Amino acid sequence: MSDYDLYYWPIPFRGQLIRWVMAYAGATWAEHDAQEVIALYKDDPDSQPLPFMAPPLLHDAKADVWMSQLTAVLSYLGDTHGLMPISPADRAATVKLICDANDVLNDITRGGGEKLWTQAAWDDTGLPRLTRWMAIFEQGAEAQTSVLGRDALGLADLVNAALWHTMTTRMHMLRPVLDTHAPMIAAHADRIAALPALAEFDRQELARLGDVYCGGQIETSLRHVLNMPERTSDGPI
Repeated sequence: MSDYDLYYWPIPFRGQLIRWVMAYAGATWAEHDAQEVIALYKDDPDSQPLPFMAPPLLHDAKADVWMSQLTAVLSYLGDTHGLMPISPADRAATVKLICDANDVLNDITRGGGEKLWTQAAWDDTGLPRLTRWMAIFEQGAEAQTSVLGRDALGLADLVNAALWHTMTTRMHMLRPVLDTHAPMIAAHADRIAALPALAEFDRQELARLGDVYCGGQIETSLRHVLNMPERTSDGPI
């Protein structure tokens, strides 16, 4: 039996932050396919194992604990696998970073694809907001109270690296933007992604999912404003 069951779409995006933590911790998990995810999240709340609106949903199979919402899932994994700081201030800083990461993902998909990117929208709001987020992460990493880059690798390191590494390898036109606006964050993501367990995991994910990032029409529109070609892989979405 796997340690966890993950209900998320067959794309990296939000789910990759969870997957990176489990991969680093040496945990095993079962990926449930899109039809199972759809059936579960469309079910009535009183029939769901945990009332929730949308994936990701994680089941700790051994403890029989269900959880949803990215911040809650990551905090649970951090506590379970000894990756969450002890002090209240450091825990708050870690949760803040997770919430910021979730907001970055929300911004880059215009609210999860509520609207598609046009060049005007990207130039006027999309890119300026993304570069501001990069600056926020960079200044956070430089702060004396930063939870990044300490001697013992923690949950914040994994979330930070999973966010920026996944984005800038799948949407590679954004890598020079990150290097310009957040060089410390870019270097930090590279160091974490090079850890053997995570490098191998990322290699397997590229083989499993192809070059997809967030999927659907929103990714098509994002690739268009970034002057990137259409997806070339035969991934599942």
